[in-house]
Amino acid sequence: MLTHLTIQHFVLIDKLDLSFDKGLSVFTGETGAGKSILLDALSLVLGARGEVRFVRKGEKQAIVSATFHLSKTHPVHEMLAEQGLESDEDLILRRTLSADGKSKAFVNDQPVGLALLKSVGELLVEIHGQFATHGLLNPATHRLTLDNYGNLGKETKSVQNAWNVWQKRKKERLELEENLTRQAGDESYLQECVDELNKLHPKVGEEEFLTKRRTTLMNAEKLGENLKNIQSLTDEEERGIIALTGRLRFYLEQAERLDESEMTPLLEQADLAENALQEISGKVERLLADMGDENELNQIDDRLFALRDVARKHHVNLDELPDLEQKLQKQLNQIVHAEDEKAQLMRAEEEARLTYFEEAKKLTLARQKAAQKLEKGVLAELPDLKLEKARFATNIAEAEPSENGLDQVTFMIATNKGTDLMPLHKCASGGELARIMLALKVNLNEGGQTLVFDEIDSGISGATASAVGERLARLGENHQTLVITHSPQVAGCGKHHYRVSKEDGEKATVTSVQKLTSTERVEEIARLLSGAHITEAARAGAKELLKN
Repeated sequence: MLTHLTIQHFVLIDKLDLSFDKGLSVFTGETGAGKSILLDALSLVLGARGEVRFVRKGEKQAIVSATFHLSKTHPVHEMLAEQGLESDEDLILRRTLSADGKSKAFVNDQPVGLALLKSVGELLVEIHGQFATHGLLNPATHRLTLDNYGNLGKETKSVQNAWNVWQKRKKERLELEENLTRQAGDESYLQECVDELNKLHPKVGEEEFLTKRRTTLMNAEKLGENLKNIQSLTDEEERGIIALTGRLRFYLEQAERLDESEMTPLLEQADLAENALQEISGKVERLLADMGDENELNQIDDRLFALRDVARKHHVNLDELPDLEQKLQKQLNQIVHAEDEKAQLMRAEEEARLTYFEEAKKLTLARQKAAQKLEKGVLAELPDLKLEKARFATNIAEAEPSENGLDQVTFMIATNKGTDLMPLHKCASGGELARIMLALKVNLNEGGQTLVFDEIDSGISGATASAVGERLARLGENHQTLVITHSPQVAGCGKHHYRVSKEDGEKATVTSVQKLTSTERVEEIARLLSGAHITEAARAGAKELLKN
């Protein structure tokens, strides 16, 4: 809701500070008093194009600021948050326009681009008049308007969810096909690498083992000589250490019979020595048997060379080769079995597509039902608004599939008998268009925006003007509504009344705006009824209009 509008140095306005409240506010005044200037100023702060002529003569710049009180859930908060701007329940828009044509825009004193200001403005205020170009005059808003009117939130959410699932499945299938195309040339190379690694079948720690074994084999000749000498010393039948130890043990046994206390410990030590020598002999024998030969050394050299060559080829170390073998095998398996996976993804995508179209068709039927109800409601309003020959329809045409369904929604109107239905913004004059918008808005019963109507009473009077005023008052129950009018019947329906006047000052003409009291309203409406010379009959008529 618009709460304050401050205008400085704008055309005929020197300085003006207005406060607004809920309900219907009407603006009246003599022709040329400056009512359109107010609308131009409001449009400027909402993001409309600035013109140098707006800057009051002799001033450096014009300044317009508008304060809005918003609910915590108003969509403007989300829009500003996406731009990194903070907002609360009170939002201030400000626009400056210099005499040289330069313009600046601010939201809560933060500089913003004109495009963002305009987007914010479209969410806050909807202007219906001769030059209005947004809101319901933009066909892009008609689908959402119809969905809101028909309370189709559940149906639209189902379509959005089905669309998201379909697009996800489609993306998965396309990514797989892209990978297949990219990997098609890699299959033979992968197969070659996998075969090579499978043949080697590398193991973690193998390089260290083979290196040590190779060192052993390279020293095998010298080591073998030493081992054979050890074997000769230990195993020679009569002169070997083991044989001599046996003889030593024999004499100790004989001596033990003569002196058991002294010889028994010596005999035990001899037993230990003999066992140790036997163990040495057995170990040496096994080492000699396991010495290998030149062929084994060649085999180790060949394997080490092959392993290191593969590791260099794939830029890994030898201990990473087992993991590489598994990884490449997995990639190869994916390519080999990719057609099966592709078939599964295609089936999932088709199921998601069918689900989407099923939900989208349900939404289309719901929209058609809501459109019929809206058409009936709008057509019922038109005769009282002096549009009895007008026809209104909601055209639901087939559109490309999207998250919003299969429909393109356009509100159509024909204002004269025998003419074809045309999109709303192409076929009506300013006054007719404003009254059509009024009929639509009364039926839509939306909330959240400030509505501004200009020229809504163009070409009407009497009962028709009363009907317009009545509907504006009804609209004001859910919307803050501002109306610029010349009609006493419309003015009499206002909850708040402002008079726009123009006075010649010492140096220049100045436009001012005054909020009227009850007594002042009677005089102003009487002026609208009778002209410059206000009669008692006009005052009585004004009181009757206000009473009704």
